[in-house]
Amino acid sequence: MTLPAPYAPLVSGGEGLDRYPADPSALGARMAQIYGVAVDQVLPVRGLTHGLELVWRLAAREGRSVQAPDASPYSDLAAIYPASKSEPAAIVIRALGSPEAVAEMAERVAPALLVVDEGLIEFADAASAAALVADHANLVVLRSLSLAYGLAGARVGAAIAQPQTLARLASVLEPYALPEPLVRLAQQALDPSRMLETAERIGGVKRERARLAREIGRLMTVDAGVGPILMARPDDIAATLAELSKYGVAADRSGDRLRLPVSLKPEVNDRLLAALGLTPPRSRPARIGQAVRDTKETRIVCAVDLDSPGPITIHTGVGFFDHMLEQIAAHGGFSLRLSCEGDLHTDPHHTIEDSAIALGQALKQALGERRGIARYGFVLAMDEAEAHIAIDLSGRPYPLFEGTFATPFIGEYRTDLTAHVFRSLAEAMGAAVHVKVTGDDDHHKTEAVYKAFGRALRQAIRIEGDAVPSTKGVL
Repeated sequence: MTLPAPYAPLVSGGEGLDRYPADPSALGARMAQIYGVAVDQVLPVRGLTHGLELVWRLAAREGRSVQAPDASPYSDLAAIYPASKSEPAAIVIRALGSPEAVAEMAERVAPALLVVDEGLIEFADAASAAALVADHANLVVLRSLSLAYGLAGARVGAAIAQPQTLARLASVLEPYALPEPLVRLAQQALDPSRMLETAERIGGVKRERARLAREIGRLMTVDAGVGPILMARPDDIAATLAELSKYGVAADRSGDRLRLPVSLKPEVNDRLLAALGLTPPRSRPARIGQAVRDTKETRIVCAVDLDSPGPITIHTGVGFFDHMLEQIAAHGGFSLRLSCEGDLHTDPHHTIEDSAIALGQALKQALGERRGIARYGFVLAMDEAEAHIAIDLSGRPYPLFEGTFATPFIGEYRTDLTAHVFRSLAEAMGAAVHVKVTGDDDHHKTEAVYKAFGRALRQAIRIEGDAVPSTKGVL
């Protein structure tokens, strides 16, 4: 029996760390959902390097070797795996998007393990080889949360294979291989509430990579990049590295090529282009904001871009509330992505309240120092209903709400929470938000308030110059 520590650690967030890590079976089950394989085909590991280490341990125990040729499965298989009397225990390759080639190679190298590194597969328009493990007992596919999920420092990933193959790898697995904090981080990163924003982030990097390749390709040869990386061939690598360093761009050399970083943020990539003499940096950074809110009742990710009209994608589980948040973004003229996994089995209160807080936090971050904004916004009539909204993006929260609703519910949406939503927005944004609504139809009144708020916000966030709109010089 493994005894716990005699007391909890003197660290913040250390609850439960006085006990040894539990079997990461819940994490494995979630990974199986993400990767589209059976639960018994997933073994959580500490990233790609740990998965490879297990392969080397297994080979060492059997007194055999591991081959890791620097070639692609699209190449001539004989060149990758020449006839050998040593019969290596495993062949390690990197494959991005050719399951047919992987299947062919798995047949050729059997019974040796074919270990496929798919650490960058999410960034490629390609099919994963993970589905092939059902038909190939010698196939092991390694996946990682490092780059696609932003957990490079946490070192978490998975080996995907048939159960009997995973049992061989698990036989050389050290005790307590995955520390509890890593398991917690991975479970949070793979929570359903994160999938929408993760997909958008990956798509954003791919779009920026294509943009950089197009621009840099006018100056030098650019090889097709994978993940947040571009491979370029400047005439003078040393001089190019020195110039990039002046602009704070962390590139490095790989043989006769440069590895150039690709950021999700266009203004960061513009600095790379400027270092190469291609375009000046943007005069104004993109006004984007993101909030991650995890409580015992809700798990939320919210992202806004005040300078882009789309996309608008909202999933809270409360249909009418989704529609109302969509009204704010559409009439506000900005992009909004919000995903919430809440305790709707008890009541929609926590989902609605916490989503409003997360939206307010994201808007506050996007506004930054509020330089150049119009600051104030007003209006909205909707049939017989009339909503008056006054906004001051002053940085000082002050909510006021005047209006009543006779209908307790619109769908699953509680009308009494409308005032609560705008109070939460005002407090989280740091804004004065005054609301007054009248009318006969509670649906019209509610929708009018949300639309009017979006319209007022549209006016208030509009860029009119470069000065902070205050005689104090700061908001």
